[in-house]
Amino acid sequence: MTADSVSGAAPVFDNSYAALPERFYTKLDPAPVAEPALIALNEGLAEEMGLDTAWLRSEAGLAMFAGNRLPEGAEPLTQVYAGHQFGGWSPQLGDGRANLIGEIAGPDGRHWDIQLKGSGQTPYSRMGDGRAWLGPVLREYIVSEAMHAFGVPTTRALAAVSTGERVLREAPFPGAFLTRVAPSHVRVGTFQYFAARQDTDALEHLCEFTLARHYPEATGEGALGLLRSVTRVQARLVAQWMGLGFIHGVMNTDNAHMGGLTIDYGPCAFMDSYNPAQVFSSIDQFGRYAYQAQPEILVWNLAQLASSLLPLMDADQDKAVAQARNVLHGFGAAYTEAWTKIFLAKIGLREARDGDIALVQDLLGRMAEGDADFTLTFRALAGLDTATARALFSNSEQFDDWAERWQARLSDEPGEESEKTDRMRLANPAFIPRNHRIEEAIQFALAGDYGPFERLVSALATPFEDQPAHVALQQPPAEDEIVRQTFCGT
Repeated sequence: MTADSVSGAAPVFDNSYAALPERFYTKLDPAPVAEPALIALNEGLAEEMGLDTAWLRSEAGLAMFAGNRLPEGAEPLTQVYAGHQFGGWSPQLGDGRANLIGEIAGPDGRHWDIQLKGSGQTPYSRMGDGRAWLGPVLREYIVSEAMHAFGVPTTRALAAVSTGERVLREAPFPGAFLTRVAPSHVRVGTFQYFAARQDTDALEHLCEFTLARHYPEATGEGALGLLRSVTRVQARLVAQWMGLGFIHGVMNTDNAHMGGLTIDYGPCAFMDSYNPAQVFSSIDQFGRYAYQAQPEILVWNLAQLASSLLPLMDADQDKAVAQARNVLHGFGAAYTEAWTKIFLAKIGLREARDGDIALVQDLLGRMAEGDADFTLTFRALAGLDTATARALFSNSEQFDDWAERWQARLSDEPGEESEKTDRMRLANPAFIPRNHRIEEAIQFALAGDYGPFERLVSALATPFEDQPAHVALQQPPAEDEIVRQTFCGT
């Protein structure tokens, strides 16, 4: 499956994960596809990674993105992990349709996994075909790159390709690959897999790898330092989700990234009208991963990680439990601090005074009652456009009393008005990947037209800027455009 590299152009692979014990993965080549064609190449990301974009656009680059022919030095493998899925324990999961072809070190020394999604059956496919169809590939490309533009830690999309083959789901759909990159693909479920097997040696290897890759400053602190670090970054991550009205949809422990990244954009969605109980995922029938439940679920996931790390913390299990519990008890304060900073910024405030948090919560309550659009309401406030914000409420009078109190508080905030509006504009995007626009892009792409996909990606690359050419992409859906459910790509 490997081919001679183009001199000075092909990726130079490192493959530190492949150097871990063999029980961490299965070495496996991607399954070749018939007629690959490039849909999108993320040139900005490629340059950040130190990759040669001319080579990536070449026949050799396309062959890599399709898994048909890999550059010299690639060591393709599929990772094993376990996890709790909707609260139910699955002792073995793993990459069922993904293949880590290798790792590279960028110009700044950061490591990047290069993973192909849709690369064929693996030992962990659980009777699946291991392929991906076009819709989920475009969805992940759009949303993950938007999250990056929002400043939210996330996996990234390097490329999307069509395969020239059909994938059978509810009907035959065009097949596709996503090239996903991340500093690693280690999950809470990776630790759970080895903890369930009482494989302390593997846990030690994995702990050392994860600390070195994501938290080098905590390398001397061992498993307790790892738990403390993950708790801190995950608290910040979920607060950022909340500030964007984002609903992950499948917050299983196998989708909880050890580096604090957003990973696995299956049935994810952004809210239109604000509803704290909002659920989109078709498989989340009881609202376990609803918008308002996400912080609580994150604590639950971290508790599963803590349980997995106990054997590494202290030979005295009572002491280990006490240490882990102490870390987890700190989540609430870390999350509240992050949430407060994010939502105060959204209404133009720097430091919380008495009554400020209540002011934010009052607005959210009125938005829920008034069926107000989450993104447009805050964006209107960023421009001090209370008339536009007022019109977004089903009963405009719901907004008036709050607006009067907010304007009085904002006028008492130090700084010029322009400084305050600039701060709010950087906290409140003008553009989000609205569900109906993603679906529109997918439907046009199925007909061979990638124009809507490209426009959406372009607009979301600078989501905090006003873009008159793309103003239609800001608007919420009409009644017949509303997307009420989203679906897992498998």
